[in-house]
Amino acid sequence: MNAVDMVEEAGFGALEAADATEAVQMLEAHLDITIVFSDIQMPRGVDGMKLAALIRDRWPPINIILTSGHFDGSHVDLPAHGMFFAKPYDERQVVAAMRRFAA
Repeated sequence: MNAVDMVEEAGFGALEAADATEAVQMLEAHLDITIVFSDIQMPRGVDGMKLAALIRDRWPPINIILTSGHFDGSHVDLPAHGMFFAKPYDERQVVAAMRRFAA
């Protein structure tokens, strides 16, 4: 299942960014974003961990969920409001984390 489908089926609104630059543009344009779900490996240079650090610095209240099939949790530097799920992740656990963050 596509991550956007998973998020929408859980009852959340979703915006899809092609890369970190587009994600930042969306965050600047949509001040109501409270959760970012991102793969660590992203195209065009900036990875998900760098995106998470940028979000932490510019938008500290935003919760971040990172995922990867190439890293495990011990190699992921997460901000205070962050979680990591190794791929393949259990969609129910990701959705439960999103619901906790949204509460």
